[in-house]
Amino acid sequence: MVYGVILAGGIGSRMGGNKPKQYITIKNKPIIVYTVEKFFAVPDIEKIIVLCPAQWVGHTKNLIEKHIAPALDKTVVVEGGHTRNETIMNAIKYIESEGNLDEDTIIVTHDSIRPFVTGRIIEENIKYAKEYGACDTVVAATDTIVESADNTVISNIPDRSKMYQGQTPQSFNAMKLRKIYEALTEEEKNILTDAANIFVIKGEPVALVSGETFNMKITYPYDLRVVKSLLEDEEDD
Repeated sequence: MVYGVILAGGIGSRMGGNKPKQYITIKNKPIIVYTVEKFFAVPDIEKIIVLCPAQWVGHTKNLIEKHIAPALDKTVVVEGGHTRNETIMNAIKYIESEGNLDEDTIIVTHDSIRPFVTGRIIEENIKYAKEYGACDTVVAATDTIVESADNTVISNIPDRSKMYQGQTPQSFNAMKLRKIYEALTEEEKNILTDAANIFVIKGEPVALVSGETFNMKITYPYDLRVVKSLLEDEEDD
């Protein structure tokens, strides 16, 4: 099976306020609803797992029922973990509890606060995850990347033509991801915040999927102004 795994565990501290940013309403719908809609529209996604803080599980279910009731039949909301990777492992545990975890199970993991992901991006993630076992959505770096080992002076300026900015989805063969993750040391688990890097540090290939500059992550208050503009453009189309 192919699962869409929507990660909604963030608390949105950089956004301010007392509500996680994925639940902020823009043009009459919470951000997370726009994201779920994009996955529901892709036929190859057979089930959607939304993972969020325990206290938001009921509210998230209610939002999906209110705004996209048809998606209820293939959507489940479960509690996430303390870290991003623990949250993804919770999704795999759910899949296993349903008896659907096997060597062909694919998970397409995506930030709930990236509501402009396209069907093309999701479909290519599925394709490359099946072919390589793992893939990451990226866009080519347009600015010069500067590295500083001590956060004070420049230590290196890499060749920009080989640099990319990571987005999501990141997609994986679920059994392979769990096997590699469980082989990590506790120290490695604690420093890894990115699931694709689990494969990289173990020398496993991670294919590149071409993203889009508008597949933005909503992080700061300014981003909300950009999102409103993009949603207005979608409506005009």
